Amino acid sequence: MIQTDQILEVVPLGGLGEFGMHMMAFRCNGMIIVVDAGVMFPDEELLGVDIIVPDITYLLEKKSEVKAIFLTHGHEDHIGALPFIIPYLNVPVYGSQFTLALVKNKLEQHGIFEEAQLHTIMPKQAIEVGCFRVEFFHVTHSIVDSYALAIKTPAGTIIHTGDFKIDPTPIDGKLFDLHTLAAYGDEGVLALFSDSTNAEHSGYTPSERSVNDRFESIFRTSRGRIVLSCFTSSIPRLQLVIDQAKQYGRVVSFLGRRMSENTETAEQLGFLKIPPGLIIRSKEIRSYPREKVCVVAGGCQGEPMSALSRLALDDHKDFKIEQGDTVVLSARHIPGNERAIGRMMDHFYRRRAEIYYADGSQPPVHVSGHGSEEELKLVATLVKPQYFIPIHGTYRQLHRHAKLVDKTSVVRGRIIVAETGDIIRFGPDGAEITGKAPVGCVLIDEGSLEEVEELVIRDRRHISEDGIVLSIIAINKQTGMMEIPPEIVFRGVAFIEEERLLAESKQMLSDTIGNATVEERGDWTVIKEKIRKDLKRFFYKQTAKRPFILPVILEI
Repeated sequence: MIQTDQILEVVPLGGLGEFGMHMMAFRCNGMIIVVDAGVMFPDEELLGVDIIVPDITYLLEKKSEVKAIFLTHGHEDHIGALPFIIPYLNVPVYGSQFTLALVKNKLEQHGIFEEAQLHTIMPKQAIEVGCFRVEFFHVTHSIVDSYALAIKTPAGTIIHTGDFKIDPTPIDGKLFDLHTLAAYGDEGVLALFSDSTNAEHSGYTPSERSVNDRFESIFRTSRGRIVLSCFTSSIPRLQLVIDQAKQYGRVVSFLGRRMSENTETAEQLGFLKIPPGLIIRSKEIRSYPREKVCVVAGGCQGEPMSALSRLALDDHKDFKIEQGDTVVLSARHIPGNERAIGRMMDHFYRRRAEIYYADGSQPPVHVSGHGSEEELKLVATLVKPQYFIPIHGTYRQLHRHAKLVDKTSVVRGRIIVAETGDIIRFGPDGAEITGKAPVGCVLIDEGSLEEVEELVIRDRRHISEDGIVLSIIAINKQTGMMEIPPEIVFRGVAFIEEERLLAESKQMLSDTIGNATVEERGDWTVIKEKIRKDLKRFFYKQTAKRPFILPVILEI
């Protein structure tokens, strides 16, 4: 007879077969712990949706069993869903110092920090939660303070790598703790859950320090301002920028709310070392010679209203890109953002700036934070698990990772390629997928913090309550000028002073178009966003209603 306390169920609630939204539940002996709680970013077809979080119906159905949440590191696709989960599952949250500092900032913005239970964990520290014993050990990644987890259960030990690469020369000097990984392998590991993001990349992922050679060349040869953008959590890379700026006599200014918040947090905690007097405010930039300034801006994914996009469109209040300035995009393209990034780069080229981006040239301006084939094989070889489950990636990446590990003969065919929602059951008789848990995506509009259950339903509800405002503008693509006065059509609205509002909104729309630059008028994504925001603000101020704003651009 099988003892139930030797049965372990693992349920990925996000992150397997998809890019982002990492979350996994471990259930044993009537208790559940959760690893990570991340978001996924929508593609441009999901109008009105800002982020996507995992559906936690499975956890809510077993709410009394959920005991804790463990965080591997501080990237958005691993912590971003916490503000939307903690109000429903307020259990202790464990993570590294920097990870929890980022979580704190997010929870404070949502007004729920006071009720959260955050517990800082140091490397090699173990936490006991019911029948689980979880030990954190350090791994190298593109963000500081990243951990892998060793989860001891009555059914056996699980290794969850989180996101990692094996960097032999990390910027902060903290190496991947391969000794602990190997020690668990010698003790015996039931299953290895390992990051698959770079399973299609051969060889080894270059060290973060390899970017420094390219940065040094850029700082040495650039004669104008240097504008660099990377992920706001890439503290090791930001340290390289700080070091080069100091060496070549440049002051540094951080642009963007999240960039400023993250660098301030990293400096306070000692993860980012900034010499006194090196940082200036953005409004001081014009007071310095161009060759003495380095600007670090958020918005490397081409977000329409980010600091970097505003600079690309000459729309920043503190300074403008000039011929001879250098722009460095030190980040990968998140799938779905290629078009927005391409448009932004085109605008920088129009400014006659020198552009550096991840184009395959050497030395690189960006390196990945995820391990490639040789690193993935090394981890599997050291752990020697009974079972191997690839995680964190599209199904194609999971399959490639499984095939790669199978060739090593480490697990001798005991590989499970699972997807989000699969219930993976481990017991004395082996491991198998036994069913499907309720999973899915919850679409969130961060402006209202409300769930968007389904895009069409959301739009219909919106239109039924406040109507729709259709703005029609005819713009000459070559000149960027309006060919005819704008038209505005109301449907489903009951404005008391409709004629006045119609006339004033047309005038306001003309002003919005007139105040935009030629390039903004030629970039449909940007100009539509400007129209939408201005009309939304106008109608709410005049009527306290929020009609659905649908800008239509006619290209003449």
